[in-house]
Amino acid sequence: MNLKKYLVRALHRLQKGPGYTYKELLVWYCDNTNTHGPKRIIKEGPKKKLIWFFLTLLFASLVFWQWGILINTYLSYNVTSSLSIGFKTMKFPAVTVCNANPFKYSEVKHLLKELDRLIEAALERILQPTPGNVSEQVSPPLDLQLWNQIPLVLIDEHDKDNPVILDIFETNQTAGGNETAASNETEEKKYKLAVKLCSHQGSNNCTYRNFTSAAQAVTEWYILQSTSILSKVPLHERIRMGYQAEDMILACLYGAEPCNYKNFTQIYHPDHGNCYIFNWGMDEEALNSSNPGAEFGLKLILDISQQDYIPYLSSAAGARLMLHQQKSFPFLKDQGIYAMAGTETSIGVLVDELERMGYPYSDCTMNGSDVPVKNLYSQYNTSYSIQACLRSCFQNHMVEICGCGHYMFPLPKGVNYCNNEDNPGWAYCYSSLRSSIKQRQICIDSCKETCNDTQYKMTISMADWPSEASEDWIFHILSYERDMSTNVTLDRNGIIKLNIYFQEYNYRTISESAATTIVWLLSSLGGQFGFWMGGSVLCLIEFGEIIIDSLWITIINVIGWCKGLKQKRARARYPDTPPTVSELVEAHTNLGFQHEAVGALSRDKALPPEPGTPPPNYDSLRVQPLDVLSPDSDVE
Repeated sequence: MNLKKYLVRALHRLQKGPGYTYKELLVWYCDNTNTHGPKRIIKEGPKKKLIWFFLTLLFASLVFWQWGILINTYLSYNVTSSLSIGFKTMKFPAVTVCNANPFKYSEVKHLLKELDRLIEAALERILQPTPGNVSEQVSPPLDLQLWNQIPLVLIDEHDKDNPVILDIFETNQTAGGNETAASNETEEKKYKLAVKLCSHQGSNNCTYRNFTSAAQAVTEWYILQSTSILSKVPLHERIRMGYQAEDMILACLYGAEPCNYKNFTQIYHPDHGNCYIFNWGMDEEALNSSNPGAEFGLKLILDISQQDYIPYLSSAAGARLMLHQQKSFPFLKDQGIYAMAGTETSIGVLVDELERMGYPYSDCTMNGSDVPVKNLYSQYNTSYSIQACLRSCFQNHMVEICGCGHYMFPLPKGVNYCNNEDNPGWAYCYSSLRSSIKQRQICIDSCKETCNDTQYKMTISMADWPSEASEDWIFHILSYERDMSTNVTLDRNGIIKLNIYFQEYNYRTISESAATTIVWLLSSLGGQFGFWMGGSVLCLIEFGEIIIDSLWITIINVIGWCKGLKQKRARARYPDTPPTVSELVEAHTNLGFQHEAVGALSRDKALPPEPGTPPPNYDSLRVQPLDVLSPDSDVE
């Protein structure tokens, strides 16, 4: 019951409103607020009142301007980076070692035989100064069908508008798309070697990849052709044709503990063939480093068997190695380093830990689950990295546009690798996609950096190993241990020694923190308001109160205006003035008298009339209905 009364009173209060006008409300606020300035507007004389009004308006504008800048700064979510140095026992990094040459030439020679004959004949034609010195008869005949799929051409660009294009194994040359006979004058001209890539064999939709050196062109051409050939070889065969761990890893020592090739995890890397990872942490706990220094690190002796390199595929000799986190995939082409044969390479390691803030401060990811690109490297059970995302994105675009996958990246399910037989225009498609800035930007925008990352900074030094004085006995021992032979089967062109260790246990942590917080925002807003207006939070509450009262008055005025508009419409519909209450009462009283007269006549009607008396006229006594009476009519 009390609640009902309270609600009724509240409703009446709402209907009544504050009880004053806008002007009265403004005067009351200026007279009672704790903000400096408004009081002087209503208490000073006309001149000072104008000055104080201008100053109050100016400083209020400055406050709102500063507030806008502060809020915009807060919403930009800037970060500050801080560097801290710590000291602790650290996990030894995962170490991946590969041979610079992916396959033993003795194992893949039968697959690349025709390719090698083609490139040898092409080099003979390129290097011979005159056609007379070129061996025209090659036995057995060359497989020109393989050559024509991705040919090498010579381009004469002396005339930029009409370049001369000459296929190495053809006697005619093309100028601006038209074939012309070769002349003796072309012998003295210098040509650029290029790889011709067409959307399909025999098509005019072709592009030319120019190179400043024939060595670069030959290497690129050989990689494209060998990729097509090797993509059709099953994975287990490619692993068998690579360098095996027991042949490549001759000696291993971690700290004071001996180790061997069985302590390494084998993975197949398309660029480098069989690679071996120490301390990957997939099957067992990662190893900790007991102390800094070369004596407590990893020592390896590797044999890269340089004499069995593929001559046109691997122009660099050595071991490719990379330090990375446990359970992460090694991208040696981007982050790996070379160790040169015949040297002892010492690698001192320093650790940098990166800690980035997530959304909305930076667009990073914790584990890649919020990245729209499907990670094709998840088949290795490795953690997310931006390199894995970029390559997966490129491979997905390759499959979508070219209809097949590139040999250097993992395949989605149900897709085959590209080759010249099944996909004649794959090299043209791949080259166009690789040089497309638009496709590259799509992948960059789709992929994200990891929020937490560990980077290994390396200090590298090298020395000849073994020395001339000790190489004899070292090669004898290593040859015996590997081949059980008293003959020396190793030389300094294939031997590499590695020392990998922590330089010190000091590690650097580079962490991000918010440059602006909600506490900073509130204190800055209050500081600006207090400096320019001398106000506080209570002053803001007072200002909010006057806004609420103003809205209240506005609502009441709007309701009153609506009622007035409704009454005007009613008057327009009924132009006569409606009767007042007193007039209605008087009409009701007169109506009562008429009913009494009618009753008397009814009684007279019941008596027999006297002879000769005319019948009464009842029509003159008929009662008029109330709805036809007007306030000005008189009732008889």
